Amino acid sequence: MRTYLPLNALRAFEASARHLSFTRAALELNVTQAAVSQQVRTLEERLGMPLFKRLPRGLGLTDEGRALLPVLSDAFGRIEAVLKQFEGGNFHEVLTVGVVGTFAVGWLMPRLKRFRELHPFVELRLLTHNNLVDLASEGLDFAIRFGEGLWPATHNALLLDAPLAVLCAPEIARRLSEPPDLAREILLRSYRVDDWIAWFAAAGLAPWTMNGPVFDSSRLMVEAAVQGAGVALAPPGMFVRELQAGLLVCPFEMEVKAGSYWLTWLKSRPMSPAMQLFHSWILREAAGETSNRSVEGS
Repeated sequence: MRTYLPLNALRAFEASARHLSFTRAALELNVTQAAVSQQVRTLEERLGMPLFKRLPRGLGLTDEGRALLPVLSDAFGRIEAVLKQFEGGNFHEVLTVGVVGTFAVGWLMPRLKRFRELHPFVELRLLTHNNLVDLASEGLDFAIRFGEGLWPATHNALLLDAPLAVLCAPEIARRLSEPPDLAREILLRSYRVDDWIAWFAAAGLAPWTMNGPVFDSSRLMVEAAVQGAGVALAPPGMFVRELQAGLLVCPFEMEVKAGSYWLTWLKSRPMSPAMQLFHSWILREAAGETSNRSVEGS
């Protein structure tokens, strides 16, 4: 027969077991010490076993009490965490998103104010990564990645194509009249080793040996280009502010596709309400960006 245990008695036991004191548990629960003692006694009677050893100077847990305490502490902790989400008469939900750094700074950050205005009760937590991410082990709801969208364990929704173009500081751009002029410059490289080779092929150039520094982040690589350290190959759509400010120049119109930005989430988990809101919002934002680019290019 299933035993139904009173919630107040379970709460009284959990607080008493943590403090090993009925008195301190009573202070925490804002009831009398006698009430706590009676609730614990009721629980022990319902279970048919003692949970505490009554000692001359306090309490000790029996083996059964030690087994029960962590289960109850976890359960009450979970309940408290959920109830906090309802503070202020609105449901608050945490959403954790891992974002490749270039996309985070160049595209997502300028739009976060709009998301906050639309969904003020979603607490967004952003973590940056360099395209190496494990959603399950890192506790991520979403990850935004760069590539071909072929990750088998996740749903992969296309956000934006991100063709690569030559980017450099204005003083270097003045030395670049045509693509072969790049042979006299330091070419900054990303962790994707074939990017420059693909651009050379599109430009009809035979590749040459490159010895420029290698970066694990396009954001860092382009910052080096802004400082005049060399010529970068990166998606200009992620560096609009630098281009508009004249910190960067795109000396050649030619672009080469190396991948796209994707919103990814585990196939093994259903979407929470906050995930559904973010999913719909970012896909709308990306669709608007694509539409704007099409109009500009027409």
